[in-house]
Formats: sequence, structure tokens, C-alpha cells
Amino acid sequence: MSNEEPRVLAIILGGGKGTRLYPLTKERSKPAVSFGGKYRIVDIPLSNCINSDYKKIYLLTQFNSASLHQHITNSYNFDRFSGGFVEILAAEQTLEHSGWYEGTADAVRKNFIHFKSQKPTHYVILSGDQLYKMNLRDFMDAHIKSGAEITIATTAVNRKDASGFGIMKIDENSCVKEFMEKPKADLDISSWKIPQEARGSLPPEKEFLASMGIYIFNADTMEECLLGENSKYTDFGKEILPLAIGKKKICSYVFDGYWEDIGTIRSFYDANIALTEPYPAFDFYGNTTPIYTHMRNLPPSKINKADITSSLTSEGCIITNCKLNRSVIGVRSIIEDGTEFDGVIMMGADYYDDEAEKAKNHEKGVPCTGIGKNCKIANTIIDKNAKIGDNCQIGVSGKTYEDGDHGTFYSADGIIVIRKGAIVPAGTII
Repeated sequence: MSNEEPRVLAIILGGGKGTRLYPLTKERSKPAVSFGGKYRIVDIPLSNCINSDYKKIYLLTQFNSASLHQHITNSYNFDRFSGGFVEILAAEQTLEHSGWYEGTADAVRKNFIHFKSQKPTHYVILSGDQLYKMNLRDFMDAHIKSGAEITIATTAVNRKDASGFGIMKIDENSCVKEFMEKPKADLDISSWKIPQEARGSLPPEKEFLASMGIYIFNADTMEECLLGENSKYTDFGKEILPLAIGKKKICSYVFDGYWEDIGTIRSFYDANIALTEPYPAFDFYGNTTPIYTHMRNLPPSKINKADITSSLTSEGCIITNCKLNRSVIGVRSIIEDGTEFDGVIMMGADYYDDEAEKAKNHEKGVPCTGIGKNCKIANTIIDKNAKIGDNCQIGVSGKTYEDGDHGTFYSADGIIVIRKGAIVPAGTII
């Protein structure tokens, strides 16, 4: 193996339509959804790349990419001497390809023409909707040391959780021997337990290895797996990797840190609210592995009077005589007198209403952007630019709703979602 520094391209997969995160994905792609008050989901994998000094990054997407493109343009500009870039590659028609991306592998295949100009020796494939901090250089070092052609990042899970993932069977040298997609709960998979030699300090109840959807490929191996007779296969997890087992040396890299897939409304809500814990599993606070995002020229938040417990507040907010508990408050959030939040994710706003806009809203009987007076809101996600009038009650009545669209709001997994730009009249009870 050469001692030359590997030339690494990072590829972040933006995902499909994001139907499981609807309606948050109605007008934006999944990676562009706000997270943690001031960030976007895509900031997580991008920051992992930058903190690992992998600064040649392609982001593959095809649905509702305008908001994502604006965020990337405003946030990630490397100096001209580093050679770094973050470039969005949306699905495009060419003389060779006329359709949409048909899967994760197909998205990569259709962009080889762009990748090859960088002459990479290795590709790091990352998902755009996961919450974790990983030193990708440690991942790469393990890949090179093992002599693998493909390395799959894995996380240890218990038997119950194993049914929700693609499961790896490895030998004592961490080489992948078999792959199984989402084994049914009643299937005996005891022979798939992690060998004792490869367990390290993993918790005893976590006996199986699940794929994280994060991979390293040698560049020539990637081309062999995606081109030629394999051109008909479109997905890494379901087709490309299972077919490569036995033909290529594939190893497992066990990641023992916090990792969460935030692809559904419930997992998205829980991951955000978990940030409000005193010592959250995923921590934004620290010097060595910061999470980067758009640097906004916003004033500090103004707290006129409030009782705030276990909550995050972002820049540019105006909060007046409120009670906030276990809530995440986004940029430019306006919360008026007497309002109470419990378990609320408020994504904030893209703008402040000026005086003319406020007067216009008053004439029409429309609330201003933000939350009015004396509202009680719980177990709710409030998307950006929502206008909620005085004396509203949302998520506190104890009433349950079927998953789906209910006009003013959307219900998913027991969570109320107020749509982006929604107008909720004064006195509304949901």
C-alpha cells in the first residue's frame, strides 16, 4: 500500500422526496430542513467532513433544491488556496442520462464525469439526514490499514432494533461475509452476532452490526461496482454492496459514538428535544468539532421577561413574559406576552415584519409573524414564518389526530406540525 496521502472526495446523498418528513419537506429538500434552532440537517455531515479536513465535497440532490442551494452558497465558501469546495449536483439531463436519480448508487454513477476531474483515490459516501460526529480520518485510516476495497461504517444494535436495519455478518477480522436487509423479528439470526474478537468495549446487549449507510470505496472499486454489467443496479444498501460480498474485500468499521437517523417526524422531533437535556448525547458545545452553518448578521436575542427551562434560543429572537420548557427556538422568533411552550420546536422566521407589514396584517385581521399573546402550545413543530394569533391552544387538549393533513395543521406520529407560512387565527384550538 502506498504511503501517499489519499485524495478523498466526500459525497453526501441528499435523499429522495423526503416523504417521511412531510410537510417539513413540502418546499425544501430533506437536508435543508432546519435543525437545532439555527442549523440545517445538512450542516451535520458537512461539518464532519470539514472537521476531518476533507474539503472536496459534492452534495447530490434532486428535489426542492433551491433552499438547499441558497444555504450552501451562503454558508460554505473556502479560501482559494485550500482547493476546497461544496458543490451541489442536482439531477440533470445529459446525452448519456435523461432521467432522475433512481437510487443512491445511480446518483453517484450519473456524476462520475464530475468526480473524475478531481482524480480521487477514495470516495467517502455519507447520508444527508443523520445526526452524529465522526472523525472521518480515523474511518479512512482503518480502511487503508485493513487493505479493504470497501469499508462500511456500522453501529452495534440489539435484536429488537436489528429489524430496522441492514445487518452485517463479520468474521474475527471484521471482514463482511453476509448482508441481510431488515431481518424479521421472529427470524433466528443468532449466528450473525458480533464475534468476540471484534467486540471491543461494545455494550453486551448490542450483539449485531447495523449499516449506517456510510461507506468508503477505493476509487477503482467504485467504478467496477457501478459500471459495466452493474449499471442496472441503483441502490448501495440493497444491491451494490450485497453483490460485492465475496468478490471484493469488504470490512466493517464499528462506530461506537452517538448516531441517529432523523428521517421521520418523530425521530426529528425527539432528536431536537433531546438537545435540551443538560448533557445531550449530541452536543453542539465544544471547540474541537464545531457544527458550521450560515453566519447571519443578527442581533442577540432580547428576553424581556421569561421563565425558561431546558431550552435553546437562537439569535435575533424577541421573547416577552413567556414560559418555555424543553423547547428549541429558531432564529428571529417572536413570542408575545403570556405564551407557554412545552416540548415545542419553533423554527423561527426568514424575516421580521416591518411596520407597514404589521399595519397591513392588522387591517386584514391576520396575525403577525411569530406567536401571539396567551397561547399554550405543546408537542408541536412550528415551521418557519408561521403566524399564530392570540389565545391559541395547540397540542394541549389531549385530543389525538390521525396521521395526515388536517387543513390548518398536519399530524404525524403524534406530533402536531404547523406548516411553513401557515396562518392560525386567534382563538384556534387544535
